[in-house]
Amino acid sequence: MSLLVVGLSHRSAPVQLLERAALTDHQPSRLLHAAAAVAPVGEAALVNTCNRIELYADVDKFHAGVENLSTLLAEHSGVGLEELTPHLYVHYEDRAVHHLFSVACGLDSMVVGEGQILGQLRDALNTAQDQHTAGRSLNELFQQALRVGKRAHSETAIDKAGQTLVTFGLQQLAEVCGPAEGKRALVVGAGSMSSLAAATLVREGVGELVVANRTLAKAERLAAQLGGTAVPFGEVGAALAEADLVISCTGAAGIVLTAEMVEAAAEKRSAFALPLALLDLAMPRDVDAAVQALPGVHLVDIESLATAAQHTSSGALDLDAVRRIVTDEVEAFGAAQRAAAITPTVVALRAMASELVNAELERLDGRLPGLDERTRAELQQTVRRVVDKLLHQPTVRVKQLAGEPGGASYAEALRELFDLDPMAVEAVSTTRMIS
Repeated sequence: MSLLVVGLSHRSAPVQLLERAALTDHQPSRLLHAAAAVAPVGEAALVNTCNRIELYADVDKFHAGVENLSTLLAEHSGVGLEELTPHLYVHYEDRAVHHLFSVACGLDSMVVGEGQILGQLRDALNTAQDQHTAGRSLNELFQQALRVGKRAHSETAIDKAGQTLVTFGLQQLAEVCGPAEGKRALVVGAGSMSSLAAATLVREGVGELVVANRTLAKAERLAAQLGGTAVPFGEVGAALAEADLVISCTGAAGIVLTAEMVEAAAEKRSAFALPLALLDLAMPRDVDAAVQALPGVHLVDIESLATAAQHTSSGALDLDAVRRIVTDEVEAFGAAQRAAAITPTVVALRAMASELVNAELERLDGRLPGLDERTRAELQQTVRRVVDKLLHQPTVRVKQLAGEPGGASYAEALRELFDLDPMAVEAVSTTRMIS
């Protein structure tokens, strides 16, 4: 089996297409289960964020895997395959591992170096585990990716800027509307991104924090944690008119803050010197893009953040050091996987040797029935020791060689030289997968 990644992100597709392809409600779960069920996929995981949708799969056929996963992405995103295909990227085996490790380190993020992606990868792994679509291969891969990401953040200066998508968005808003300190802030949504936004606003020193969410209890919990207040979702319009700064990030499939709502709020606060500042971090968007034409309103959304990120220098983030970590970790992971792949063959070889020893000892008992127990035990121990010594060095060496590129050929050579039963090797592999 081999790792395959098929996906699209802000680096491969325009934001307008990402918005149309965004998965909402139950779509991510349905896509994950469909991917795990389609041939030739053995395991599957889905990374679904505001600026990337990626399917990770363990497959036994490359071309069929690419075709079927691409088709599923099109079907569940609602964007036609013909339109989607030019914006999809495909990574296979070591290149797929390299891509995931780069993502975990923040190298592929819209805001380079942001650490929130680690939490998103952890969520992707937990979901795949809970839904029983991830097995041994993807569990090991994602666990290692999380470790690599943590290593990059602890050993380099990639997170020196300390930015997340929230802080980067607030920075863009501040250029026109001023800093968040002292302002009345409204957060629409109570999920992970909204929680990060609310916590960031409190750190920035907002004067008042209000949280609105379709499930009022979630809004109340988030507000209570941060010393804010919660309002029912039906009162968003009124809360909007009282706010100076709004951050919206819900999982809604359609517009949450319409142009009419924002226009009415802007009119009510027309006496204020500063414009109403809106930060839309949702995908698909929460805020009607038409509000950009309204007087007294300034909107920053994923599309404008993507443009701004392209012109933001990352020279101080020690990216070369992070890339070296990724390269080293990919090589180490590949070597470990190749070495592990030969283990079933080595176990099957030792099992065959053990069976031969047992058969010969039984034959010896038949020929020399008069042996006393002490002599019989000594003979048995001697024969087993000789076989173990004969096999020890070759099996240790073959494991070392298997860790090198092309190491799979050594397992094939062992199976051929010793005429190992393929079913015996497969049985060991299955046992290791279940354990």
